[in-house]
Amino acid sequence: MDTTSELVGQRVADVYLRECASRSVLQLLANKWTFLVLGALADGPQRFGVLLRRADGITQKSLTQTLRGLERDGLLSRTVYPTIPPRVEYELTDLGRSVGGLIGQINVWAEANLSSVVAAREEYDEHVGEEPRPVTR
Repeated sequence: MDTTSELVGQRVADVYLRECASRSVLQLLANKWTFLVLGALADGPQRFGVLLRRADGITQKSLTQTLRGLERDGLLSRTVYPTIPPRVEYELTDLGRSVGGLIGQINVWAEANLSSVVAAREEYDEHVGEEPRPVTR
């Protein structure tokens, strides 16, 4: 599985294999900006400035790169309206909407379990420098 065309021809993918082309899709989805932009676009078409404000902390350069990558990968479409100045909107494609449901579920899980994760981090940090305790049975 050295190339994407070989993978497509075989219809076999295993993201756990180092050489599998599906890793590039996993890498795309694991990017925090990709994740946030896809989540923001789940609400419908958005303009660049709206996405920039919605994905708080992203730079214009990172947003531009993220949008171009998502368009290239077929997850969103870009529509330029013939106005002065030109108005540009970004919208999820069917492929983008199919992953959008997963992103929505992960967002719900993250928000619902935030306090548990924070508590686990605090507990871990309290014990990180301690010597291991023997197991008693």
